[in-house]
Amino acid sequence: MSSHRLLPAALAACLLLTLPTRAAAPAAPIQVFIDVDTHRMAGMPDMGALGRFAGMLGGKQDLGYPDARSAGASGLYFDIALHNTLAPGLPAQQAIPTGLGLGDALPLLPPTRATLPESQGGQQVEGAEVRMLVYWGCGAAIRPGQPRVIQVRMRNGMPEASGTIEARRAPDRDVRPDPSYALWPNQKARKRAERGASLQGEHRITGQGVPESLKFTLGPQADFMPDIALQQQGAPADGIVLSWQPVARAGAYFINVMAKQGNDMVLWSSAEVPDMGSGLMDFLPGGSLERWVKEKVLLGAETTRCQIPKGILKDGGETGAGLLSMIAYGPETNLVWPPRPADPKQPWTPEWNVRVRTKSTASAMLGMDLSGAGQDPQSPASDPNQPAEKESTGKKLLRGLLKGL
Repeated sequence: MSSHRLLPAALAACLLLTLPTRAAAPAAPIQVFIDVDTHRMAGMPDMGALGRFAGMLGGKQDLGYPDARSAGASGLYFDIALHNTLAPGLPAQQAIPTGLGLGDALPLLPPTRATLPESQGGQQVEGAEVRMLVYWGCGAAIRPGQPRVIQVRMRNGMPEASGTIEARRAPDRDVRPDPSYALWPNQKARKRAERGASLQGEHRITGQGVPESLKFTLGPQADFMPDIALQQQGAPADGIVLSWQPVARAGAYFINVMAKQGNDMVLWSSAEVPDMGSGLMDFLPGGSLERWVKEKVLLGAETTRCQIPKGILKDGGETGAGLLSMIAYGPETNLVWPPRPADPKQPWTPEWNVRVRTKSTASAMLGMDLSGAGQDPQSPASDPNQPAEKESTGKKLLRGLLKGL
């Protein structure tokens, strides 16, 4: 490497040594994690986006922690995880605002067993092959150089892929609770918040080992976001035009489509750069949000329209043209007590911290007439006479789409 490239790096290192440094924040002994999601499933309230396939195909999902990471029916979702190192694994309760509509307090209970990510695997057939066709970018026409083709084959129980493409992922900051946590929802409290509920107001957590100071007020930034009012126009083969109203407090948007067409898996995302797409359907911290908007991985907050290019999808048959997932990334709130002093030399020992993450999500089956496949509970067009039959039809359609993936 040439000396003129080394000089700036060496100079920067010297400057950093001369700047005053601030010690890393000590870990608080009590941490509270709250995840918040507003989900809308167009036309099929009992089937979410690309979440828990077993629950979607096999019956109504059981409500439990975590609920907000993989929403199913249209509605409001939130999770609470209390990690109290002073009294691990003991129950507590969280007093809540009346506007939440779930009583005066929520019980926080340790899990009956460690809550681990659910397996979405299945029987892996040796020698099985699938070809993935990856597209990206909004617009009327497919971009040059697309699709990127990836061939995946099972060999010795492991997938082997020929061809590569960027697969960005949201930073892994999810809580994976063990018996030392106390959670909501849980085996004694499973009711979801109704439409119109609000998290805004004072919250207070009490229990053994919990300090009296653990009370905090959540404002609009930490509340449920509005629905994504997603609309689709046009036939899939001609390029579906997606449009939506701006979602309050959204910092960016992202759309992902998965479709099975013949023996191929078709993937499309709204990113302006190559990406598999599915790894970004999650909560994002502000730093990642700003960076990926700048890099045109995410759609900016001012965006209200995106067209899936003509030629990517076929018109829907029995299983429709594909599954669409969309996310509006909301703000993150971080609270700590006592507040960090302005003077970095002053001693500081935080008692607790609270993190609240927010998002709004939507999902839809593309290229299908959803008017008779079940309606959002808020929709005046819902037909109350045949709810069971319509739900069964929707699940049959989804099962056909996912068969063989």
